Amino acid sequence: MDSRETLDQELEQILKWEKQQKDLFIWDKIGRLPFAMLDKVMPKALKQKIGDSLNDVGQYVQNGGKFLVQKKKVAKLLQEEAEKSGYSMIDTTYRLEQEAEAEGTAKIHSVENLPLQVLDQVADNITESRTKFAAAQGAATGFGGIVTIAADIPMVMGLSLKVLQEMALCYGYDPDEPLERIFIVKCLQFSSADIVGKKAIIEELAAYDDPDKPIEVVSQMQGWREVFNSYSESFGCKKLFQLVPIAGMVFGSVSNKNTIRDVAEAGKMLYKKRLILQRLK
Repeated sequence: MDSRETLDQELEQILKWEKQQKDLFIWDKIGRLPFAMLDKVMPKALKQKIGDSLNDVGQYVQNGGKFLVQKKKVAKLLQEEAEKSGYSMIDTTYRLEQEAEAEGTAKIHSVENLPLQVLDQVADNITESRTKFAAAQGAATGFGGIVTIAADIPMVMGLSLKVLQEMALCYGYDPDEPLERIFIVKCLQFSSADIVGKKAIIEELAAYDDPDKPIEVVSQMQGWREVFNSYSESFGCKKLFQLVPIAGMVFGSVSNKNTIRDVAEAGKMLYKKRLILQRLK
């Protein structure tokens, strides 16, 4: 287990990261001006495709579904990294698998005895793998302009949700749980929000695990479209540049890579912060 000093240092780094997100306010606003203008000329078909993808996200928020990742796969990555660092989670993982088989369910693995160093390394490895895949995917779907971008949008949305679920699993949280699905959507929104949105999300998630703080699960599930207003605008404008054939390969590769990298970073930091606060208690 990490020492209190280590946990305090890690928490300080996360708080510094949150502050850096706020420092991007002016440049972020300036950078979004041309996107806001381009949004007005965005083809109706593109907006419709983004709307359909957001419906898939709404489906995930309410009842999970096709975006769920394999928990055993992430548990195996954690186990391998733990063994490299001289730790072990074999007994805990085996016990949970036995319980899951007996109950006919898929239980979450335990990271209770693993230090943050191990969890961070697995999270970083997953991020690197997913960003490389996103870059290749963006280049492939950007080749044909508007013809192939229809396939790119749901793929990016699905990959964003998957990488956030993997971040949750890295830090011992179960993405099957309704509250975790909402947390994942908040992470997704955070990755593309401006300073006002990021500040609001950080404040909202500050006491997410506080049992005394009531969280209106049903209301949040039904209000997922409002959560995605800013995300839809930002995501759609990025895809607009991908409509140009051939040239869309370069922009698609860079755009998708940056999108997944930002999503993974937000998930890692926000989930890591929750775990640190729980361990400090």
